[in-house]
Amino acid sequence: MLEKFLKQIEFTSTEDFKNNFHVNIPDNFNFAYDIVDEWARTNPSKIALCWSNEEGEHIDFTFQDIKEQSDKAASFFQSLAIGKGDKVMLILKRRYEFWFAIVGLHKIGAVAIPATHLLTPKDIIYRNNAADIKAIVTTDDDLIRKHVDEALSQSPTIKHLITWGDNIPDGWKNFYKGLDNAKPFVRPGHVNNNEDISILYFTSGTTGEPKMVIHNYTYPLGHIVTAKYWHNLTEDSVHLTVSDTGWAKAVWGKLYGQWIVGATVVAYDHEKFTSAKMLELIEKYKITSFCAPPTVYRFMIRDDMSKYDLSSLKYCTTAGEALNASVFEAFYKATGIKMMEAFGQTETTPTIITFPWLEPKPGAMGVSNPAYDIDLITAEGRSAEEGESGEVVIRTNNGIKPLGLFMGYYRDEALTNQVYYDNVYHTGDVAWRDEDGYFWFIGRLDDVIKSSGYRIGPFEVESALMTHPAVVECAITGVPDEIRGQIIKATIILAADYKNKAGEALIKEIQDHVKKVTAPYKYPRIIEFVEELPKTISGKIKRAEIRKR
Repeated sequence: MLEKFLKQIEFTSTEDFKNNFHVNIPDNFNFAYDIVDEWARTNPSKIALCWSNEEGEHIDFTFQDIKEQSDKAASFFQSLAIGKGDKVMLILKRRYEFWFAIVGLHKIGAVAIPATHLLTPKDIIYRNNAADIKAIVTTDDDLIRKHVDEALSQSPTIKHLITWGDNIPDGWKNFYKGLDNAKPFVRPGHVNNNEDISILYFTSGTTGEPKMVIHNYTYPLGHIVTAKYWHNLTEDSVHLTVSDTGWAKAVWGKLYGQWIVGATVVAYDHEKFTSAKMLELIEKYKITSFCAPPTVYRFMIRDDMSKYDLSSLKYCTTAGEALNASVFEAFYKATGIKMMEAFGQTETTPTIITFPWLEPKPGAMGVSNPAYDIDLITAEGRSAEEGESGEVVIRTNNGIKPLGLFMGYYRDEALTNQVYYDNVYHTGDVAWRDEDGYFWFIGRLDDVIKSSGYRIGPFEVESALMTHPAVVECAITGVPDEIRGQIIKATIILAADYKNKAGEALIKEIQDHVKKVTAPYKYPRIIEFVEELPKTISGKIKRAEIRKR
């Protein structure tokens, strides 16, 4: 499949990749037809999706199965007068119906809006009205359906509610009856242009209402780099990315690039993460490639990994938050596998990557993805030198956006213009670059602390704190100070064994520890112990809320 889109597939260096990587973009590209249905035509029995749940159920879906079910879904949606440009929200957790529905929506040119099951009625009302959502598809979850029903009276654009199960509420349609009664699907005459909106994500920022990130129909092709040159996948790979389908990470790791490459995607439907079950899953399904945020790896290394047969595992990647070097080293010691980090946003595909041909540096995000023109810009507006911090930006050539960069924020030109102007997209993230071209994350632009003339990123202090056994999770913020401008405060969740030791002695011990691990001026002068940290719906720490407190 890759040879249809790439002139050269294998690369030996970043320079080779920069000079020779090029994606051939077909006119009116549509992932559903050009990838899913094409695999069903050429290799119908190939396993596309290996799904299981914590109750022990297991189903393998071939590409032929996905084609047939997505055809039925597309026809069902059409019977409800859902078509090109209509917005459909999918609240489907880790259920396999997500794959049927999103591919079906692509087939009719509708706009898919994946969403988390954690939304409250208020969240749902906001999304329904902000995007003029026409239909919502949910799992057979009573609480989710209750929240949707409570939002309905203030959601005038909603025409259809769709679910399944034994106790379907009044006013809801049965997804499976819809599929069973669907007429044979006939592809519309013209489904989409490349620049049409195919997918919309509400991003949960740490301040303000969520932004509506829109991507066009070529966006899946941008994830060739994700799957082939970050996850290092082939047609023989069995890949698991840990993510609910409501987050953008799901299409990064459980759909687009993986199926373009032809890998088998593993999905595990569970309510609460435990490292033991995840390790059992790797053993049971002989997973070869694994991707998860650093938090998952933190839990895994606290487990006795030697109890599991992880011999199938060949490659591990991480993103979603910065990776602490201590976690990298512990996982490497336990498995012999070096985690390959990457950086990106809902607005992009991976922009900074540890490529397979690179030696990873623990704690570094990787090097610039040559598919983008990445730069670091200082507060003075110039390109940063080696070792100097700056905001990560993407330069565009004469306004021509690279493959994978978002179209903008839906219905918010002013907000789009705040981050994308003068042919430069500003990520709002700060990093520095070393002599080998590796990028090191510092923090969000608004979170960088200025103390006694130093610019200090929260992540570097948090990484130092995380090497102390008392610290389970932490957040670093700046506190106003008359002499230094700002001083560093650490808000810490303690490990169970240390909770009864919370006090001045432990504070001093942690402060002294940080002074030894990193530059002494970075130590937290204020430490507060808490039971939990304020977070967004997607799990990002709300440092702004901590600062207010």
